[in-house]
Amino acid sequence: MANDPIDPVCGMQVDKDSAAAQVEYKGETYYFCAIGCKERFEENPEKFIERIQEPQKQQ
Repeated sequence: MANDPIDPVCGMQVDKDSAAAQVEYKGETYYFCAIGCKERFEENPEKFIERIQEPQKQQ
């Protein structure tokens, strides 16, 4: 579970096998806890990608 992806919209940890939705964007697969998060992501993917990459830059 420690390596489960993070929903880029709400920050929730998501199990790939039971994710409510997933989206391919620029060669990456993003997983979502709910259809609503997927829809918000699709409206402005770059906004949410920046959000999840920020913590990685600080390491």
